[in-house]
Amino acid sequence: MIITDYGFVVLFFVLGIAFVGAAFVVSWLLRPRDPNSAKTSTYECGEIVKGSSRVQFNVSYYLVAVLFVIFDIEVLFLVPWITVFRELGIVSYIEMMVFIAILMVGLIYAWKKGVFEWQ
Repeated sequence: MIITDYGFVVLFFVLGIAFVGAAFVVSWLLRPRDPNSAKTSTYECGEIVKGSSRVQFNVSYYLVAVLFVIFDIEVLFLVPWITVFRELGIVSYIEMMVFIAILMVGLIYAWKKGVFEWQ
């Protein structure tokens, strides 16, 4: 019996779902079932917990983290482009300058909004 190209896609999809389902079932079977106060307590380096572990963080931390990821991805695009810059020509140069300009507009916008100001 010959499986078509779509048959392979369906086969891998079904196998992927079965693998994830099997992982859930095995983890459910192997998990500990007798929690006590020591197992359910928050562990903080051997120190006695004071207060709740649910602490709200300032949104600025998340914004800085997102900006870091964006500019980290920019470097991932820039390094390969720099290595083959001479072969790509002027059109590639203009496209990369537009890309960098868009990122700089975003950085200036974040700066003007005060994302980098810590309270």
